[in-house]
Amino acid sequence: MRVERARYFLAAVTTGSLRSAAAACGVSQPTIGQQLTLLEEELDAVLLTRSRRGVRATPAGEALVGPFRRLVAAEDAVREAALASSGTYQGGVAIGGGSVTVEAIIAPVVGRLLTDHPGLRFSVREGSSGDIERAVLAGDLDLGVVTTPGGPPESGLVRNPVLTAPLGVHTRPGHPLADGRTVTWSELGRWPIVTMRPGTVLHQRLRERLPDAEAPVEAMSARTVQTMVLRGAGVGLLARLDSRQTPAGLVWVPLADAEPVEVCVVRRADSQPSRSAVVVRRLIGTRADELAEGLR
Repeated sequence: MRVERARYFLAAVTTGSLRSAAAACGVSQPTIGQQLTLLEEELDAVLLTRSRRGVRATPAGEALVGPFRRLVAAEDAVREAALASSGTYQGGVAIGGGSVTVEAIIAPVVGRLLTDHPGLRFSVREGSSGDIERAVLAGDLDLGVVTTPGGPPESGLVRNPVLTAPLGVHTRPGHPLADGRTVTWSELGRWPIVTMRPGTVLHQRLRERLPDAEAPVEAMSARTVQTMVLRGAGVGLLARLDSRQTPAGLVWVPLADAEPVEVCVVRRADSQPSRSAVVVRRLIGTRADELAEGLR
């Protein structure tokens, strides 16, 4: 079986769309559709249901997500070893991201590469999604890992979705919202809300749904949001990229009527990435797959 077909399947499951999966994999939509059909024929199983609303995995497809992730990871490990032996891990790669994506995705990738390949140098910049996209477009960053802003990307940018994460709130254990299994926007609007600063996707979501909400703290980082909630400043609105990221003393409750937050890798459409940047992008995808597995 061709490993590329497993990659296409995982991209389709992650994004929920053949169009988005094709963009993430750098192929056309007809190509990815054809390859997924061939994969189903090869395995003699229906793996995806297709509708005007997108695609989703069938029970047979769900059962293969884990094995396919391991298959793709094994091929990536082989490619990585070959690239490392040929001296690819030299030079530098500049990456940008929001505080949540830097902590959950970029930092583990950077830590791994700096430990295993000390010849490769990194610079990492934190900022809002809009700030990072502008820096990538200007050529100041090789790539960005951001929560996908509303609206299409600027001309010259490509967004490749790699992960979707649920939106929810952090509260202290004694808070009334901590008693339920989920919370709604209308329930959230009754309380002071701590969230990210203007210019971020989370701030945009909050103001779209609760334009009159009391927001006493607009933080620069997810850590600050959590710290403020611990100190009693309100409930914290955050996306949950990592199922293990809720600190001691807080409870995380998903927003039942909120669309999940999408995370994407942003790159320039007209530039040829260095070999090191290609490897880093692949490892970012692997890390995103690990997080997605933990959120299932």
